[in-house]
Amino acid sequence: MSAISVGQAVVLGVVEGVTEFLPVSSTGHLKITEGLMGIPVDDASVVAFTAVIQVGAIAAVLVYFFRDIVRFVSAWGRGIANRELRQEHDYKFAWWVIWATVPIVVVGLAAKPLIEGPLASLWVVAGSLIGGSAVMWVAEQMARFKRGEADVTFKDAMYVGSSQILALLFPGFSRSGATISTALVRDLDRVAATRLSFFLGLPALTGAGLYELKDALGAGVGAAPLAVGTVISFVVAYASIAWLLKFVAKHSFNVFVVYRILVGLLLFGLLGTGVLNA
Repeated sequence: MSAISVGQAVVLGVVEGVTEFLPVSSTGHLKITEGLMGIPVDDASVVAFTAVIQVGAIAAVLVYFFRDIVRFVSAWGRGIANRELRQEHDYKFAWWVIWATVPIVVVGLAAKPLIEGPLASLWVVAGSLIGGSAVMWVAEQMARFKRGEADVTFKDAMYVGSSQILALLFPGFSRSGATISTALVRDLDRVAATRLSFFLGLPALTGAGLYELKDALGAGVGAAPLAVGTVISFVVAYASIAWLLKFVAKHSFNVFVVYRILVGLLLFGLLGTGVLNA
């Protein structure tokens, strides 16, 4: 019997699609939703399920940014074949994405028992939601918005890529929140920061989903819930990406800061009163 039903998979797919790329923590919202539905948040198959349905959201990025991705991959291929083309920004950016993924892969493999155990607690999620909000607010105050996507450097990519570790270790912090905040501190404008967050998330999240697939199936999650959750997350995430890019072109991230604090306080309340089990 599957640890997650098809109906639950639909709900979790919607939550994943809406929150994966918004700086509000998809992991935090998924864990809250799982807790409200009576699903054990630290169960190995449940942790694996949430990683797998992220692939649906990542597929939405691949489709939405297809032309950009083709441009980067083509430039990378041309640069590999022709040394004279290796000074092109797109060629270098493709390598930067690869190198910027290394830190989170190393930490993810080394800290896997902690990530799937003690750090999966809803208490950690609640604290990380509020702590991450403080980081986002500070980043907004420090940002100068002086640089666009064409100005991204290797240092930018490494700082932003490494910041994903915060969300990996502290569910609720938000991968998008961490990466966008870091990019803002590096003086990128909001649209460039958001797009960089998307591109740097592709390898890490895709790899995590594929790595966890065998564990999800083998630990008690059926193929049907996995498929449904992944498809739903793809459709909803595509719409979420389009909305976010339009939103950040004209607005700050402060609305997300306030929302995260409210959700974090609500979660502390639910845990403190015993409505939710950590």
